[in-house]
Amino acid sequence: MIWATILMAIREIRRNTMRSILTTLGIVIGVGSVIAMVTLGRGATAKITADIASMGTNLLIVMPGAERRGPTSGAASPLKLDDARAIEREVAAVSKVAPTSGRSALVVYGNKNYNTGVTGTTNEYFAVRGFTMALGQSFSDAQLQGGTPVCILGATVRKELFGPQDPIGATLRVGAVPCTVVGVLSSKGQSTFGSDQDDFIVMPLSAFHRRIAGNTDVNTIFVSAVSDKATTKAKEQISLLMRERRHLAAAQQDDFMVQDMKEISKTLGNVTGALTALLGAIAGVSLLVGGIGIMNIMLVSVTERTREIGLRLAIGARGSEVLLQFLIEAITLSTLGGAIGVLFGLGISLAATRALKLPFTVVPDIILIAFAFSATVGVAFGFLPARKASRLNPIAALRHE
Repeated sequence: MIWATILMAIREIRRNTMRSILTTLGIVIGVGSVIAMVTLGRGATAKITADIASMGTNLLIVMPGAERRGPTSGAASPLKLDDARAIEREVAAVSKVAPTSGRSALVVYGNKNYNTGVTGTTNEYFAVRGFTMALGQSFSDAQLQGGTPVCILGATVRKELFGPQDPIGATLRVGAVPCTVVGVLSSKGQSTFGSDQDDFIVMPLSAFHRRIAGNTDVNTIFVSAVSDKATTKAKEQISLLMRERRHLAAAQQDDFMVQDMKEISKTLGNVTGALTALLGAIAGVSLLVGGIGIMNIMLVSVTERTREIGLRLAIGARGSEVLLQFLIEAITLSTLGGAIGVLFGLGISLAATRALKLPFTVVPDIILIAFAFSATVGVAFGFLPARKASRLNPIAALRHE
C-alpha cells in the first residue's frame, strides 16, 4: 500500500512538471546557498591558517608602541639592535632572532625602475619567516659584519626588473646606493590580506643602517621559539626582559608589543568562523522560504484535486492514506530539491574558491545537515496541506466545482 501511494505521489508530481520544478527551486537555492557560504568560509579560514603557518607557527613579533587601550603618553622609543642581541642571549625559550628595519625606496636597473620595500636584516630572517632561496645564496659573515651593499630580491622585484634573466651578480641602485644581487627568494604569493609577500628587497642590516637609514634603529624583531608549545613562555620572558631594558616601572604600561602568531591565527579563525555561521544562517532563511513555497503549492494542489480526493474517500480510501500521499509528494519535492541543491552548492563553491584562490574544503557534516533540513522542511510544510486533504468531507468534495 505504501509503495502504491509513493508511485501515485510521483505520478502527480510528473503530471505538473513545470510547477514541481518551480516549487523545488526555493529548496535548491536554499541548500546550495548554505553549502556555498559554509564552504567559502571554511576555505577562507584554511587560507588564513596556512598563511600564518607559512610565517611560522612558533613566531613572535616584537614591535615598539603600546596596544591602543585608551590615551597614550606619546610615541614609543624605537627598538635597538642590542635588544635583539639581549633576547637571543637571555631568553632560553628562543631559537632564532632576526632584527629588521625597513623603508620604501626606488630601485633602478638599466632603464627600468620599481618602487618597493627594502628590509635590512640578518640571515636568521629567512628561517624565521619561512623563506627559501630560489637562486644564489644568503649573506656571508663578511657581508653582514662589514656592511657590504649586497641584496637578495623577492620574486616580484626580480620579475619587474629582470624578467626571465638571471639577476645574480647584477648591480642595481637602491635609492642612491649601488647594490649587487647575490640571491633571489622563492615566491610566497599574496597573503590572505591581499599584500604581496614577494615585493621587497633584503639587505644586510649593517649596510641598511649605514647606507640607507642613517641610524641604528630596529623597527621589528622577529623571534622563533624553540617549539610551538614554548611560544607562551617565550612571550612572557621577552616581555619581562623588554620592560627591564626600557626601564618601565611596575605601574607603567608596556611601550612595546609582543605578538604571538598562534594567538592571531586563533583570533582570525574565530572571526571567520563566526562570519561563516552568520552567512550560513542567513542563507538558511531561504530554506524556510522554499518550504513556504512547497506549502503554498500543495494547498493549491489540494484545491485543484478536491473531486479526486472526494472520490478516493468515497470508494473506501482512509484519511491516513490521503494524508500520506500528499505528505510523500511534499517530501519528494523537498528531498529532490535538496539533492540538486547539494550539487549546485558544491559547484558554486568550487568555482568561487578557484576565482578567489581559496582552498576547496568539502564539509560533509554541513552537506548532511542541509539535506536533512530540506527533507524536514518537506514534512513540516507539507503536513498542513496533507491534513487538510485527509479531512475533506467526501460528499462536499464530490460536489466541488
